[in-house]
Amino acid sequence: MNFTESEERQELRRQVSRLASKYGRDYFTAQARSGGKTTDLWLEVGRFGYLGVNIPEEYGGGGGGIGDVAAVCEELAAQGCPLLMMVVSPAICGTVIARFGTEAQKQRWLPGLADGTATMAFAITEPDAGTNSHAITTTARRDGDEWVLNGRKIYISGVDESQNVLVVARAEDARTGKLKPCLFVLPTDSPGLEYHPIAMEIVSPEKQFSVFIDDVRLPADALVGDEDAGLVQLFAGLNPERIMAASFSTGLARYALEKAAAYAKERTVFQGPIGGHQAIAHPLAQSKIEIELARLMTQKAAALCDAGDDLGAGEAANMAKYAAAEAACDAVDRAVQTHGGNGITQEYGMAGLLVAARAGRIAPVSREMILNFVAMHSLGLPKSY
Repeated sequence: MNFTESEERQELRRQVSRLASKYGRDYFTAQARSGGKTTDLWLEVGRFGYLGVNIPEEYGGGGGGIGDVAAVCEELAAQGCPLLMMVVSPAICGTVIARFGTEAQKQRWLPGLADGTATMAFAITEPDAGTNSHAITTTARRDGDEWVLNGRKIYISGVDESQNVLVVARAEDARTGKLKPCLFVLPTDSPGLEYHPIAMEIVSPEKQFSVFIDDVRLPADALVGDEDAGLVQLFAGLNPERIMAASFSTGLARYALEKAAAYAKERTVFQGPIGGHQAIAHPLAQSKIEIELARLMTQKAAALCDAGDDLGAGEAANMAKYAAAEAACDAVDRAVQTHGGNGITQEYGMAGLLVAARAGRIAPVSREMILNFVAMHSLGLPKSY
């Protein structure tokens, strides 16, 4: 067993970190507060091959695994540039299409996802379903050679930056009459599709949207994979989602901890640096331990996912996402406290991380649902939901 990453993965981290450091947190927050986007950073990450490092080489990607693209996501966040669409476009959408799309669909969509020139959003959450994905009401019905979609989605990231959105809908099973989940690629300029931004407190250039789908007509080849295997295909995208979310959180946590440690070394009160006091040092040391534990579980989840062990990866990915979100919340809170009054100023940039870190306890799956999963699947306790 090897508990260190390959030299190739470590070099990938170094190169991404070097690239992201040219932009940094000041760039990210300036774009967010001015209403700008991080398109130049996104395209540069894509141009160097880091964005689509998990996408098969024959479609313009790097041929790596989810662990590689998770490393890219983490290093960007660790430099103060957490790109939420990395979780969505190359990881969720890229994984689903690479595994289940037709050859024509792969040729059509994957190269753009790999180099960043074509971003794809992912739409599953609905206002009345929330965490219960089995209760979604967006429907797809056949009409000749076309599909007609109707429904509403909420908290959909980056629709304004995407040419397409991978939509989870439900279609009627001709044999049973029951509704089954299916995945469709829907162009964001489709007639009948509307999306409106949701006002959020989070400091990010990437926006959240309510999406309205009203009699949107799609060709037959908009359906991804087999319409009778939609649930399997859907969950194939959720393990990468949780792994990427974990890396997003650990990257944020690393950034906050690095800033706090640097400040604690320099800030002098009572004749010495505040980092020499255990009340400051111990919480930061605690965060270092928590972050490294979360990173290790994330690497385990990625290794299981890349090995094709979907069941094992599901358990590890949920645990990794939980641990990383908790570590991020603690690290950011401790970083703010370390900075004292400076921790809630825009100049030092700590307080702006609070909501971003806190979101990890809610999305893409809540900490309560992860605890439900672990209680039921890992401990064998009765189902509680």
